[in-house]
Amino acid sequence: MSARMMPVPDGLAGERVDAALARMTGLSRSRIEELCRSGGVRRAAPDGSWQGLGKSERLGVGDLLEVDMPAPRPAEPEPTPVEGMGIIFQDEDIVVVDKPAGVAAHPSMGWDGPDVLGALKAMRIRVATSGAAERQGIVSRLDVGTSGVMIVAKGERAYSVLKRAFRDHEVDKIYHALVQGHLDPSSGTIDAPIGRHPSREWKMAIIDGGRESVTHYDVIEAMPGACLARVRLETGRTHQIRVHMAAVGHPCVGDATYGADPVLSARTGLERQWLHAFSLGITHPMTGEAMVFTSPYPQELTAALEALRL
Repeated sequence: MSARMMPVPDGLAGERVDAALARMTGLSRSRIEELCRSGGVRRAAPDGSWQGLGKSERLGVGDLLEVDMPAPRPAEPEPTPVEGMGIIFQDEDIVVVDKPAGVAAHPSMGWDGPDVLGALKAMRIRVATSGAAERQGIVSRLDVGTSGVMIVAKGERAYSVLKRAFRDHEVDKIYHALVQGHLDPSSGTIDAPIGRHPSREWKMAIIDGGRESVTHYDVIEAMPGACLARVRLETGRTHQIRVHMAAVGHPCVGDATYGADPVLSARTGLERQWLHAFSLGITHPMTGEAMVFTSPYPQELTAALEALRL
């Protein structure tokens, strides 16, 4: 374990320790609760000392935390059943999953929760061996807090073809996002480069010299204080929709990392961003068949919509 210093982002001020650190570190809330119990989460006091924090305490603006981060996980995914992760489609070449929120695409440093590759291993579904050991078969990822359609290659040739298709923007990625306020115009394009935030390593930001990032959107439904948008990604940068929507003043509801209004988020009962990978259109890497896979909203997203429609 190693101690890591973390300033609390403005958007997480007022949040509980367990909720905020889950967003800041990628650790599960149960793991953060264990750290709090063992004194592994501390806040700097005005006198220079460190105060141990409980999981339900609230964080303030300007707080500096020291967190005992666990050692990195082994590179190889471990078989781990994941409740609620369904298989949308599979054949000899690909497997398409319906990923729940709270599940990573693959193992990574600082993440000790479930992941898609571990779940597939528990199902005895083989994946391609191409790619780094911890993310073999992964051709495109979803954030931990984003649910929906995700594809994994099972064969080596399929991996190569799909990686190229994603790189060359030859796939049709459609997300649905519930964002604060009302997008104006109701249809548009956000074209702004994205890169790593210069001072907050867990975030992305629009920066000069960032990678080209293009997001197209159309409003599906307007409701008090928010609107539901259909979003098509022309590129596929980390946190792209979340960063672009926040940049135009309409962060995803529930997304405290990128400035969501905590009052509006509380009305929905969400503990993650309202963002869902609704459909994925591909050309099958081996047969050439055009295929479209879709995922219905999970219950917590449907409930959030109903709460704001009242």
